[in-house]
Amino acid sequence: MVNGSKNWGYSVSWLKKLLIIGLIGLLLGVLTVLGAYLYVKDDLPSVEALKDVRLQTPMRVFSEDGELISQFGEKRRIPLKISEMPPLLIKAVIATEDSRFYEHPGIDIIGVFRAASVVATTGDYSQGASTITQQLARLFFLTREKKIIRKVKEVFLAFHIEELLTKDEILELYLNRIELGQRAFGVGAAAQVYFGKNIQDLTLSEMAIIAGLPQAPSVLNPVRSPSRARARRNIVLGRMLTMNFITKAQYDEAIQAPIMSKLHGAQTTASAPYLAEMVRQEVVAKYGEEEAYSKGFQVFTTVNSAQQAKAVDAVQNNLHAYDERHGYRGPIRVLWPATRVDNADGSISFSEEKPLSEAAMIALLDEQDSIEKLTPAVVTAVGAQSADILLGGGRKAQITWQQMHWARPYINQERQGNPPKQAGQILAPGMLIYVRDIAGEWRLSQLPQASSALVAMNPKDGAIRALVGGYSFGLTQFNRVTQANRQVGSNIKPFIYSAALEHGYNLASVINDAPIHEWDEGSGQAWRPKNSPDEYDGPIRMRVALAKSKNVVSIRLLNGMGVDNAIDHLAKFGFHRNDLPRNQTLALGSASLTPMELVTGYAVFANGGYQVKPYIITKILDDQNNLIYEHKQVAVCDNCPAAAVAKAADPAAAISEDTIGGQDAAAPGTAAIASLDPAEYAPRVISAENAFLIAEAMKSAIWGGRGYEGTAAKLKSLNRHDLSGKTGTTNDVKDTWFSGFTPELVITSWVGFDDAESILGRSAWNTNLGNNQISGSESGAKTAMPAWQAFAELALADVPEYQPPTPAGIISVRIDRATGLLSQTADDSSEFEFFKQGTEPTQYAQPTTTNPLDAQKPTEIDIFR
Repeated sequence: MVNGSKNWGYSVSWLKKLLIIGLIGLLLGVLTVLGAYLYVKDDLPSVEALKDVRLQTPMRVFSEDGELISQFGEKRRIPLKISEMPPLLIKAVIATEDSRFYEHPGIDIIGVFRAASVVATTGDYSQGASTITQQLARLFFLTREKKIIRKVKEVFLAFHIEELLTKDEILELYLNRIELGQRAFGVGAAAQVYFGKNIQDLTLSEMAIIAGLPQAPSVLNPVRSPSRARARRNIVLGRMLTMNFITKAQYDEAIQAPIMSKLHGAQTTASAPYLAEMVRQEVVAKYGEEEAYSKGFQVFTTVNSAQQAKAVDAVQNNLHAYDERHGYRGPIRVLWPATRVDNADGSISFSEEKPLSEAAMIALLDEQDSIEKLTPAVVTAVGAQSADILLGGGRKAQITWQQMHWARPYINQERQGNPPKQAGQILAPGMLIYVRDIAGEWRLSQLPQASSALVAMNPKDGAIRALVGGYSFGLTQFNRVTQANRQVGSNIKPFIYSAALEHGYNLASVINDAPIHEWDEGSGQAWRPKNSPDEYDGPIRMRVALAKSKNVVSIRLLNGMGVDNAIDHLAKFGFHRNDLPRNQTLALGSASLTPMELVTGYAVFANGGYQVKPYIITKILDDQNNLIYEHKQVAVCDNCPAAAVAKAADPAAAISEDTIGGQDAAAPGTAAIASLDPAEYAPRVISAENAFLIAEAMKSAIWGGRGYEGTAAKLKSLNRHDLSGKTGTTNDVKDTWFSGFTPELVITSWVGFDDAESILGRSAWNTNLGNNQISGSESGAKTAMPAWQAFAELALADVPEYQPPTPAGIISVRIDRATGLLSQTADDSSEFEFFKQGTEPTQYAQPTTTNPLDAQKPTEIDIFR
């Protein structure tokens, strides 16, 4: 009993000692932690910012109707709510990065002891024990250095974060902030970058690949190393299976999935890359690169996605049509030789040497890039009037004769070979070619060499409705709408005629359409401008001359009013004086302008005489949907007092009661007008009467008149009598144009060739658009107008025909068709014509059976009027 008491006392003594040691250790631990905290306290950042974190997100550009056009920024990020993330993806990340995430208070003690034991036994500080909360602390506040002091800070910050935020809030921040390689930040961006998918559309295998990236995104991503990505994916799937996040069946299916990944751009839903680049430049100029690319700006533009899509199709299809007219230049390259054999029966066969295997062809095709709608294909067999082809991914198809018979051999821009009769005259096995999908059929195609541009604008306020700066932005970022200064040819004539109306001419004025032979003392040569075609009608009324695009009439008008007067007038349309040559070639369109400048000029005719400025951005929102910029609209206001419009044109102008005279009784008085902001109104630059007369005359280019047809007669198929238009072709057919408008929309289309000099901004072009041996020379009507028409058919489909009110100063009188004088007859020799009141003829034509101007029939004389 005594010995038992002694043993019991001995045990109590040791327990007391152990308890004391434990308490001392605990106290030392607390003091150590407290000391460590006090040591790093002043260096710890506040985590309060996480309550209102602003993730760096790229600038996104949208169409008017909310379709994504593009995004810009160094970091690709698609912020998501945790409720928008697939549950399996969240589980994959937890299984891989922090299996006890929802149990620990920010620090995983088991992981800490594991890392500590490694440090104690090996001295290796690289062993990780960071929870998701600790990683979040490091992402926002710390560096990646493997030092104990950083770990200490990380621990305390993790505790603070766990006190401040819920587990779901921590996880949401982490999954949006984590770097995942290839400039993708956050799981939403990674889904888009690696797989081209919305995050909700990912497969289990793809989720596991993304979940495995945080450890080493630069080397584990599936684009850089599919084998490493597969190995890491399999580890993630194994952990998910161990934690019962997935079933064995799901695991087995996902582990067998191939690694199919490539870099994807932003998942755009509208194609307007040239306009997007214009937006980028404008936003960067306004806010600077750092803010523009990282603040999550949402930029809304003026373009309509449906109209933009049609504009792209119109430009590309028209270039392919032009290209086909001039012949087939051959395959991209020949993969294996195939000797053509012309058989006795007239058929064609091929003797092939060492053709590639199907697997080799597929591998080669998968390396080829598609260009817009052009898809690479390999010709595998050629029949009498068909060809079998292999497409990327192993798809097999056939090109029918209907989709290849256009391919006459290309010789040069002026000449093509004989029309083919068999497919073997066009294609051979082993050829790598381009094809396009046309309504479910594959059409033999080639990359167009010519270039084109199309721009559409609302003439009432300058809003750009569609813009295409070339065939492919991926091939060249040179924006031909805004950067290509090209000779405008006959597209200048409506502006010349508009100037003539201000200098004594009217639409019934008769001008002699006869050849001009003028000696140029400076060059020592005769200047002999010609009509195109080289035909002359003798005395012709101005309306008819504009409809038929008579070159010599335009020259005579220019000489009649004087070059300086013409330039003064053309400057009112926004054309720079320095771009307008001070000689007679101005009348033929020798001035070099951009499509944007030209469409802006035509808007003046379309809107009744007002100058509007083109714009593309309507508003900008920040990442919290706060409005930070809104375009201040400067619009046409036909019902506004003349005084207000005058004030817009000249804000410093004095406003008097005389200025207001003649306005509607309800119009504002002097005080009200004086207080109007002139920036709200587009300034009037030509009279309403002048704009009306030119718009009316341009309708004759489409509808023609008695005894003549206009150069744009094919547009009759649109069946719109509110449509005005003008073709344009330069003398050497290096540039072709068509510009046209209704009161609601103005459109300009251009087709020509690029070269290094034009892209570098110099005024020199070396290639003309050539000639087709069947359909003849290219021209504005043949080459540029089809794209215009294809776009207008959709853009105007739901726009009711509208005839604006005739200006008060316009009258209509019956004239004699031959002389332009007043007529007393009501037969085919007369018609009604519009005049600005006071400019109508005052004399009557003499009844006669012959043309009183027969004496002035075409002769090679120097008569300017």
